[in-house]
Amino acid sequence: MLETIKYLVGSAGASGYGSKSTAEQVTETSPDLRSVTAIITGATSGIGAETARVLAKRGARLVLPARSLKAAEDAKARIVSEFPESEIIVMALDLSSLNSVRSFVAQFESLNLPLNLLINNAGKFTHEHSISEDGVEMTFATNYLGHFLLTKLLLKKMIETANASGIQGRIVNVSSSIHGWFSGDLIRSLERITTDRSIYDATRAYAISKLANVLHTKELAQILKETKANITVNSVHPGIVRTRLTREREGLITDLVFLLASKLLKTIPQAAATTCYVATHPRLADVTGKYFADCNETSPSKLGLSRNEAARLWSASEIMVSGDARAVFDKL
Repeated sequence: MLETIKYLVGSAGASGYGSKSTAEQVTETSPDLRSVTAIITGATSGIGAETARVLAKRGARLVLPARSLKAAEDAKARIVSEFPESEIIVMALDLSSLNSVRSFVAQFESLNLPLNLLINNAGKFTHEHSISEDGVEMTFATNYLGHFLLTKLLLKKMIETANASGIQGRIVNVSSSIHGWFSGDLIRSLERITTDRSIYDATRAYAISKLANVLHTKELAQILKETKANITVNSVHPGIVRTRLTREREGLITDLVFLLASKLLKTIPQAAATTCYVATHPRLADVTGKYFADCNETSPSKLGLSRNEAARLWSASEIMVSGDARAVFDKL
């Protein structure tokens, strides 16, 4: 009850920020970002668009990958109209396609740009059962597996940039508190929702993908520590906000639910705050493998804390991005 009250009134936590803080507020004390190059997925609308806008305001060079180049160009135009000096590059990327991820990374590398910051923000809530071109359930493929491969392929560039610039690289994985709604065997559950249309549940699929984001963060942080890479990785829960994830279900019931929950909803500037805080605030230098909500470190679910599950998912993910994505199911 006390935590709910704190959330509703926006009480500041140990960081000095809380649920009512905005992305602009949490970046006011950040260093000048003109030396920073950032890739932000899912930046054409909602939380990602606000994240991009605020980082551009602080001077960062932005790379905005998107399935729709028109939507990305529109997002770029909105930012440039507000901040004419912004440097923004638009590129094609479909996170549900591993080939598209590889193509994007190859094109990005051809630009010979540094990479200081990777924000894995894009998210999809697939109401109807569907399978990616690589044979994996679509929500998992988009929200997690594409980001796993994207991060894997960009790590070398991030390490090189950190070494050359002396600026610590940061990776931010946008998860959700909904990750805590899932319990059980993640890989086996993924197999079932991939191969059996009759048991598909959209919310469960989304929870699995968001738990995978948390576990990815945990294992990657450990690997980066062991290799002494000057890069941190953390995951965030942005908060509940009405974005494009809900738009396929517009109607009386959805509208009623959001009306009743309106006191718990964040504005988009508030929802982007935790991502921007974790991505830029100097207080978080060397902080890695953690989970944040309302701009403060908190604890993920019990399963999200499991080193064994994190390592197991990592191994399965390596198999899925290395060839036949469904081959991992044969090993169960």
